[in-house]
Amino acid sequence: MKILVTGGAGYIGSICAAELLAAGHDVVVFDNLYQGHRAAVPSGAAFVEGDLRDPDAVARLFRDHRGFDGIMHFASFTLVGESMQLPLKYLRDNLVAAANLLEQAVAHGVGRFILSSTANLFDDPATIPIDADERIVPGSPYGESKYFIERTLYWFERIYGLKYACLRYFNAAGGTPDRGEHHEPELHLIPIVLQVALGQREKVIIFGNDYPTKDGTCVRDYIHVLDLAQAHILALEALDRLGSRTYNLGNGNGFTNLEVVETARKVTGHPIPYEFGPRRPGDPAILIASSEKIRNELGWSPRFPHLEQIIGSAWEWHRRHPHGYR
Repeated sequence: MKILVTGGAGYIGSICAAELLAAGHDVVVFDNLYQGHRAAVPSGAAFVEGDLRDPDAVARLFRDHRGFDGIMHFASFTLVGESMQLPLKYLRDNLVAAANLLEQAVAHGVGRFILSSTANLFDDPATIPIDADERIVPGSPYGESKYFIERTLYWFERIYGLKYACLRYFNAAGGTPDRGEHHEPELHLIPIVLQVALGQREKVIIFGNDYPTKDGTCVRDYIHVLDLAQAHILALEALDRLGSRTYNLGNGNGFTNLEVVETARKVTGHPIPYEFGPRRPGDPAILIASSEKIRNELGWSPRFPHLEQIIGSAWEWHRRHPHGYR
């Protein structure tokens, strides 16, 4: 198939683009390089620089690259904390970008759409692990913006017949030899820990050590980015057979912040000093996904479920690229 990957110069999008190419698909990447990196775009993909918030740029993309069979939509503002300070950047801009994309998709007969959604839809889960049918209570304007897009997809299916999958994933981590996590600023725990091992930071700050968990630190569900990419491709290929779907994606196992540090020490051989800071407002004690639905329906299962595998692959990329894509 010919697939449009928005945000395909970013961390998850670029790795999904590479996996699509490896699976034999044609790929066009569209990215404004706000957080993405031109060097991350796979060499086999066509690259178009542009902003989804610009309707003329999106229309030009579909005129110049006809015949898309599907879209994987990663392009988004994604910082939960920033969304609490700049809500319209998320509530308005994320939705406008998706709306412009969907308008052109249906105008050009694109029948498949995969949305990169978020676990931030579940700020108050009734059960842990969090099931795909859990009630939605967004935890921030960022999470709310993704829910807006999910609801827009619901109506686009009813009105235009567009089939879609919303993939709500938890903590993406890990890397491949050629691609990894490079954000500015970096706010994710695993790359921060590895920056300490590289001598780029003095220590790790762990926010809170008085949570009701086995060592007092938050528990999170880390999923290898290659496993995420595989889930996107399986969902894309299953849309015609199964119809629209929503899935939660995670390992189903949680790891505490201290377990992440201890595993990184083992992987890197570095002492990785840390200290505790105050809790961050809004941080839940435990977030773990139930992936039973996608396991049962698509036969998906994580190929890299162990924390040592995830951190080991991230460390390999960070050692090879100590300054990321710069």
